[in-house]
Amino acid sequence: QNKSAFAWLREEYNRGVAVGGLCTGAHILAAAGLLSNKRCAIHWENLPGFSEAFPKANVFADLFEIDQNIYTCAGGTAALDMMLKLIGDDFDENLVNRVCEQVLTDRVRSPTDRQRLPLRARLGVQNSKVLTIIELMEGNLSEPLSLIEIADHVDLSRRQIERLFRTEMGRSPARYYLEIRLDRARHLLIQSSMPVVEVAVACGFVSASHFSKCYRELYARSPQQERVDRKQLLAA
Repeated sequence: QNKSAFAWLREEYNRGVAVGGLCTGAHILAAAGLLSNKRCAIHWENLPGFSEAFPKANVFADLFEIDQNIYTCAGGTAALDMMLKLIGDDFDENLVNRVCEQVLTDRVRSPTDRQRLPLRARLGVQNSKVLTIIELMEGNLSEPLSLIEIADHVDLSRRQIERLFRTEMGRSPARYYLEIRLDRARHLLIQSSMPVVEVAVACGFVSASHFSKCYRELYARSPQQERVDRKQLLAA
């Protein structure tokens, strides 16, 4: 936290200077108060913690966002996409094509192109029912769906879902769902200052003790130790 740096950023922005943040650089802009009610982009891995820390920012898992004089992108090659967009706005498509040839890319992605690989490619799963179920799980982490509710969504029986997950994912649907929620919890512990009990609730656990037990079983350390380890790593 550097109040003088934040004040300088606000002053420059108010003077009409464009400001930008690549990847987690959006955290600095938000901490300076520049992203309230502004559209912004951040890397998908940092999205949960950012959303919790800065609820007034309109954050999206897009490649990049340009809102008035504020530029943000998800990092990685998304920075190139944003720069090519700016070159196209200020010059012409011919120059964009010439730059693309120099940096060995064959197209300019739009801001709303997906950051992550589709589930099918990411998980190596072809069964459409399983993919639909996983999408349901990922979209309902704070209030997990019951297996009966999931079965109703995909028009399968509980037994069919159990069998499909054992075959395709090598674990039960309940176990897979739990691991997704714990993965989200891990991101929140690492990226935010939310109390452990709030992390537990945000990831669908009924109590901090149950959350800690499940977390330790999967990651071989407690949620508290996860946070301590992260702070020590950053301080090193």
